[in-house]
Amino acid sequence: MFDKKKVKLGIAPIAWTNDDMPDLGAENTFEQCVSEMALAGYTGSEVGNKYPKNPKVLKKALDLRGMEICNQWFSCFLITKPFKEVEKAFRKQCTFLKAMGAKIIGASEQSHSVQGQLKTPVFGHKYKMNDKEWKVFCEGMNKLGKIALEDYGIHLTYHHHMGTVIQDEAEVDRFMKNTNPKYVSLLFDTGHFAYCGVDPLKMVKKYVKRIKHVHLKDIRPNIVKEVKAKKLSFLDGVRKGAFTVPGDGCINFTPIFKVLADNHYQGYMLVEAEQDPAKANPLEYAIKARKFIRAKTGL
Repeated sequence: MFDKKKVKLGIAPIAWTNDDMPDLGAENTFEQCVSEMALAGYTGSEVGNKYPKNPKVLKKALDLRGMEICNQWFSCFLITKPFKEVEKAFRKQCTFLKAMGAKIIGASEQSHSVQGQLKTPVFGHKYKMNDKEWKVFCEGMNKLGKIALEDYGIHLTYHHHMGTVIQDEAEVDRFMKNTNPKYVSLLFDTGHFAYCGVDPLKMVKKYVKRIKHVHLKDIRPNIVKEVKAKKLSFLDGVRKGAFTVPGDGCINFTPIFKVLADNHYQGYMLVEAEQDPAKANPLEYAIKARKFIRAKTGL
């Protein structure tokens, strides 16, 4: 199925400590987090807020555990800040990722995002860009992607996300159509598509040739339904358990894996399921996801 030499598995630290809600997993240390990742059978990690900022310190800690950094979230503000300001922060992060040996940076436009607003319902309150903003946004992403690839050897992947300007199918379609495939790829997130009512299988079929990073995330539909009915925020949904690991929710991953494998996907597939670690033990769920992926893919 997958080429074991070209496809790796990682897991995000957000299951241990939530960057947007630091009280979730406040008791979990960086060392515990990466040790349990390795114990569960993963080789890659994204960057959490408790991770050492010094590449040498971080690399040593990861090397001890047979781990590496595969990606890091980058918050863009292309439609609300001068490009030079965004570029400065972007280059700083690319410099860090290059020092860590990472090949991917995951960007998300955070201008007007409601994903971190505790009192704003995640459904029905997202910002919609006008034509001028779309032009600025897409041109800005092309510029950032060119900088990442040509100056740092890193691929820019775009992370569609609940509560942001790029959330649903139509927005992803317009974004993909108006960005350069050479410089801008898609970070395909199964959970965020399913959450907003978009079939992740349809999207992986449509954009498999432009996917350079995968987030394996499942949802609990009863919780998502409650979030919508009660007009809850994205973070309320996280606390309640809207997300979970692959195989523990409603998404059928078998055909998704097949599309990726049949199209010779290369790179990381990363388990990312933010939950309350007091309710969903991070190590337990990491192992559960790892067993599920092994059973479905042989990896």
